[in-house]
Parts: sequence; C-alpha cells; structure tokens
Amino acid sequence: MGIMEKSLLIVESPAKAKTINKYLGKDYIVEASVGHIKNLPKSKLSVDVENGFEVSYETIAGKESVVEKLRTHAEKAKTVFIATDPDREGEAIAAHIAGELKGINKNIKRVLFHEITESGVKDGMAHPKKIDQHLVMSQQARRALDRIVGYKVTPFIWKTMYYGLSAGRVQSVTVRIICDREVLIRGFVPEEYWSMTAEFRTLDEEKFLAKLTKVAGEDPRIPDETTMKGYLEDIPKHQFKIGAINRRIVKRNAPAPFITSTLQQEAARRLRMSTKRAMILAQKLYEGVNIGDEGPTGLITYMRTDSTRLSSEAVAQVREYIYNNYGKEYLPKEPRLFKKGKSSQDAHEAIRPTSIKYAPKTIKKYLDKDMYALYELIWNRFVACQMNPAEFEQISIDVEGGDYLFRATDQKAKFRGFLQVFDDIAEESTAENEDTDPTSKLPEQLVQGQKTAINDVLPRQHFTKPPARYTEASLVKELESLGIGRPSTYALIVSTVIDRNYVEQKERKLFATDLGMQVNSLLLAHFPEIVNIQFTARMENELDTIASGKQEYIKVMQDFYEPFYRSVEKASSLAGSIKKSLQTTTEELCELCGKPMVIKWGRNGRFMACSGYPECKNTKPLAEDAQKHQHVVGGKCELCGGDMVVKGGRFGTFLGCSNYPACKNTKPISMGIKCPKCTQGELVERKTKKGKRVFYGCSRYPDCDFASWDKPVNQACPACHNAYIVSKYSKTKGNYLMCPACKQEVVQTELAESA
Repeated sequence: MGIMEKSLLIVESPAKAKTINKYLGKDYIVEASVGHIKNLPKSKLSVDVENGFEVSYETIAGKESVVEKLRTHAEKAKTVFIATDPDREGEAIAAHIAGELKGINKNIKRVLFHEITESGVKDGMAHPKKIDQHLVMSQQARRALDRIVGYKVTPFIWKTMYYGLSAGRVQSVTVRIICDREVLIRGFVPEEYWSMTAEFRTLDEEKFLAKLTKVAGEDPRIPDETTMKGYLEDIPKHQFKIGAINRRIVKRNAPAPFITSTLQQEAARRLRMSTKRAMILAQKLYEGVNIGDEGPTGLITYMRTDSTRLSSEAVAQVREYIYNNYGKEYLPKEPRLFKKGKSSQDAHEAIRPTSIKYAPKTIKKYLDKDMYALYELIWNRFVACQMNPAEFEQISIDVEGGDYLFRATDQKAKFRGFLQVFDDIAEESTAENEDTDPTSKLPEQLVQGQKTAINDVLPRQHFTKPPARYTEASLVKELESLGIGRPSTYALIVSTVIDRNYVEQKERKLFATDLGMQVNSLLLAHFPEIVNIQFTARMENELDTIASGKQEYIKVMQDFYEPFYRSVEKASSLAGSIKKSLQTTTEELCELCGKPMVIKWGRNGRFMACSGYPECKNTKPLAEDAQKHQHVVGGKCELCGGDMVVKGGRFGTFLGCSNYPACKNTKPISMGIKCPKCTQGELVERKTKKGKRVFYGCSRYPDCDFASWDKPVNQACPACHNAYIVSKYSKTKGNYLMCPACKQEVVQTELAESA
C-alpha cells in the first residue's frame, strides 16, 4: 500500500498513540500533538474586547516541530482523523490542529474514543463527525473569561500589595470558600456541654451501656458540671426497666460508579492521594498500560466525567461476573440505574474498567503500587454498584426510670451484599468525631418490662467543635455541590491555590494563609462579583449554554464584561489609597535614618520597611517572624564574629549575621553537595532575578557558573557512579529521579541497594 493511501490519526499523548496504533494497523499513521499546540500569548491580554472578543492564539514555543510533522503527514494522507480527548479541551485542541492542516488536506474528520480498547477505537472510527464548534466556543469563552479576569484584576493586586500575586475567576472564589471557613474557625467560641451514659445490669448479670436521651420528655440539656452533678446524684435513686424495643431491617445501597469528583475524593480518603496525583494516574490508565503480550491497553474509560451512566454492554459483563464469582443472591433482578446529577452533562460514561477480564489481581504485576491501588479502587466501585444492597438488623432499646429515658442501639449485619467488594469504611478519625460516648453490644435476650439495675453512671464533658477544615477531597466535593468548576478543572484549582501560597496544607488539611486572607478581603471589597459563589456558578452554566448552542459566545462575553470593566476602572482609581491603607505605621524608628518604620506586604509576607523609602531602603522582618524564622546554625560570622542565623529574603532563605545592620555579612545555605564542576564550592538553592523560579548553583558564583534547574540529590548514580542525581517531574511520570550524566532513571530500591 502506498503512503498516499494511508490515513493520519492524531491524538494528544504518545502513550495513547502507541495503544491505538496496535488496533488500527498498517493502514494508519498515528501521531501525537503532545497536548495543546496553541495558546494565548502570555505577554498580552490576547482577547480583543472591542472587536467581538476575538482571541489571538499563537503556536506554543517548542511545538513548531510537532506542527510541521503533522503537516507533512497530513499532506500525504488520504484522510485526517483527529482523536483528541472527548471533552471541551480536546475539542479546542482538535480545532487548532484542523486550522493548521485544512489548507493542505480538506478531508478532516473528528473521532471520539471514550475508552482506548479495540472495540472503543473501532466504534469511534466507525462514527466520524465534524468538530463541534459549540464546544470549541464554550472552551474559548472559558479561556477568554479567565484571561480577562486574570489580566485585569491581577495588576490591581500588584498595585495594592506587591508584584507576583495573581487573581483568577475560579481560583479566587475557591480561596474565598477556604477563607470563609477560616473566619468561622478563628471566630469560633466553644461551648461546654455534658453527656451521660449509664451501665445497666440485668437479673442475669448481663451488662450493657445506654445513653441518656430524654428527661421529662425533653432532650437533656447539661451545660455545666453543676447540672451534671445534680443528675449524677438523682439518677441512681430510680428503678429502671426495659421500655420499647424496636427491631427493623435497614438496607444500605451501593454507591454509584465513580465520576471525576468522587474518584478524587475516595483516592484522597482511602489512598492518601492528592487530586493532582490521582488524575495523573487515571490518565495513564486511560491512555494505556503494557499488559504483557497484549501490549499497550487502555484499562479505564475516560476519567473526566460528571455522569454515572454505564453502557448496557458493560453492565451485562459485570452482572455475569457477579453471578459467577459471588452467587445469584448478590445479583439484583434488574440492572441498577443512577440518577443524573443537576449539573451533569452526561457526555461520557462513568469511570469504569474497560473490560471485566482485566481483574486487578490478574494484571497487578504490570502496574506500579499507586496505579494498582487506584485501578483496584475503580474496579471495586464498578462491580459493587451493580450488586444487591447490604442488609442490617437495627435494634433500639429504651430503658426507663422516673423522668429519665436512656437508649441503646446496636446494628448486626444480616447480608453483606456489595460490602463484599467495596467496604464503605467510615470517614477517617478526626478531632471532630473522636469525642464520642462509650458503646457496648446489647444482650440477646432483652424483653419489654424487664427490670434492670444501674451499675454506674458515666458523665463525659464535651465542647462544641468549629467547622472542620477542608481537605482536598472535601473541597472538591464542595466545589462540585456549588457548581464551581468542572471535572477537568478540580485538580488544577486545588493545586493552584496552594502553589500561589494563598492556602497551605498541613496534615492533609487546608489552611488559609494571612496572604490569602488579605487578598480575599481586597477582592471582596472591590470585586464582589468575581468572588461571588453564585455568580461564578451561573457563569459555569452560561458556558454550558454556549456548548449546547442555546447562547452565543459574544452575548455571554458582553454580559460579563461590561459590569466587570466598570469595577476594574473604579478599583484601579483607588489603588494608591488602598495600598496606603494596608500599611501600618509603627512606633519603631529606622536604625539608619531615624524615620518611623511601617509594616508592608511583600513576597514573603509582611515585613517592616522605612517610611523614608526610596531614599532609605532599610527593611527587616517583623519581630514575631524574626523569632520564628531566625535560628542560630552554629557558624560564626567571618567579619565580626557574631552568630550566623537563617533568614528569609526576596530570593529565599540565606545565612545572615545576627549583628545586622551593623554587620551585613550574608552567605547562601549549603545543600551539603560538592559542586560537580569545580569540586571546591557547594551547591546552594537560588532564585531567578524576579524570584519566580528556583534553581541550584555553586556557592563560588561568579567564579564557578554551575547551575541546574533540577534539584540535586546527594546520592551517586548506581549505573555510572556520577557523584549526584537529580529530582525531576513530568506529567506522564510524576516525580522521579534521573542521573544528569548518563540519563538513566533511578528508582528508590536501586539507591538502597547501592548505598
């Protein structure tokens, strides 16, 4: 077959190209665009607000060779099929690729692969379509809105606080949600209350615990120790007997199959994975993994979805699997269907395994630990969703005496149902739910009217708890419930607010930083619409109306831009006075010129600066920050003999003399690795001139110009014995180690063996 008779198929990732190539065979050339080929230039707004909000895209730097390769193949191809991801982002990429190729090949078709399997690929190829311009314009609207908000509001933040901060349409609302929770937590005043549990004894000497539930028919109110002691003294005076006994069967249905948000939540809760990590691994499972002789194989359906819909073929397969592996009692008479969510677009199926034959244990050896854990989670949830409910016998027993009613409850499993596959483990233990009352199992033979005696009364002091802090999982759940963002954006939203230092993560909980609180306050005061939760959710719906063809791109953009522009103009005119209002004059005088010191905001938080700036440029950390961050490291200053302490500055941490400003000696902090170039200096962490990027260089600079973007690790390469290796990151691999000399990737086990 001549090359002119072949067709060209274009996908996004090389991994996906490799998987698809084995299904299509020699009649096709499969190439990858490696993601987007075009983007909005960073140097300008690139959205013409005066001319229909037209956007100006440019080829991404470094992608010229990719575009040229696609053009070369397209020129010779019989047909060009574009099979980028089946979502709005993928549709936009498809449109950009088509725009580059339509001048040299008119026969361009769009195909969608919802799963990278032989049947999924062949089904997609059998149903080609045109590029959906409604989806393309919806994605363009999202990019244009985000660009306008970012490029118009960010300069205001720079003018009022400092250069380098940023604002964003969804990012800023997310920060507000976390800040609102922070305000509630900081302002929370705990209130004391008590609970009382009694240990009862039957005539057969069987013991059980029951909690005080009613006093004279009302809920007990025990606000303090004095009230508690009154009850403690009075309760034992009464005779108690068994009152009402209620037994009922309760059913617990299996959860729906995963959608993007629920997968991220469960991966965080069960596997301790960040949302970003979970999506990277899910992408790999979707694009294809080498399964022995079968080669690259897609293991799950598309992982960006808000639909719980399942194909009839997949349901038939899993029902047969359940019958054969668990028995007919676990199989419902009819397949289970799940309700469509309010904001669900239903464009894709739920996240599920592509084939029931790929049971986790049968392919475990082909997956790394984390990928296997995520795949097993997806598999188990999918199988469980088509199983019968779990059944429990719930028992409730009242114990009565005088005005007091105690209640004991117990639950016994009658039929495990879906729990055989997907155990719905309780939420992880937190401070909010640890303060619970003691419980015990109930005796088997209790009857109404039976007399019981009190062995002991166990009072417990409690204090009301503030709202729980968000975790990545609960934040994604909140964003989804509020209608903010879409499946493709959740992981990026969470990582962005952390990267911007508006939010910090401690022990998997999200805390608003002082910087985040201040920026949020500014935006609330001057751009209330931008951080309005309901407004942002409405904008998401507006984008959906463009995708469905119900509204025009220009109309949506105009409705947003006109009131937004007025807010920008007003806020910008006040920027100078706002900046001054954020500064606090102190009683401390400058050591250099004698003028008052003021507290300002800077890249590393608040600091003190001389009010005589720019004539006097004296700055120093706040007293509390200086005590918190500066600590003696044991070395002495070579100039004056003072202690060298760790300090923070514009370009990161460094060593400075404790006798500053009398002595201004500074030096970088060593990483403990000899410079591989000169072997005399040591490697130190540095930042670029604008402070945006970290790199690693020799402490003898400028005498030695060694520099590395990748963080050096003080371990020799086990392959070539180079003195050090580096830590790297990529979208497809995540974090990994590599030798900069021989380019060999290094795994932790190799380091341990070579140590």
